[in-house]
Amino acid sequence: MKNRLIESTRYIILIAVIGSFAAAVTLIAYGGILAFRTITEALASGYVSSKGMKSLVLSFIEVVDTFLLGTVLYIISLALYELFIDDTVPVPQWLTIHNLDDLKYKLVGVVVVVIGVLFLGQVMTWDGQRDLLGYGVAASLVIAALTYFLSLKKK
Repeated sequence: MKNRLIESTRYIILIAVIGSFAAAVTLIAYGGILAFRTITEALASGYVSSKGMKSLVLSFIEVVDTFLLGTVLYIISLALYELFIDDTVPVPQWLTIHNLDDLKYKLVGVVVVVIGVLFLGQVMTWDGQRDLLGYGVAASLVIAALTYFLSLKKK
């Protein structure tokens, strides 16, 4: 009886699965709406310039960042479901997660990309006043540490 009770507590993770899935769907839908709005506004304005192009590129970088964050939340949702509820969910081989280490490695890879996109956004909006060097060094140190962390798995 005690073992069945303890075993059934794993279903509390469904709260995290549903919450992270809902957050992922929300971010991806929001990113889709943002992309559509950005495209329609750019086409409706009819104004083409170098400055407008930079603004458009920055808007799309923000859209991609939104999609990436939604993807991270989706991966977390799916991984938690696989780990705690049902590990027979049909997913692509690259998304198969058997333990928390698998989840950590998948997330670290996506986080590196998100940091890169965030830094690119900072570069695109740089006004010459802010200290981009410090921001870039901090981002590169985090990426280097995460890359080192990923390299440990191979050993």
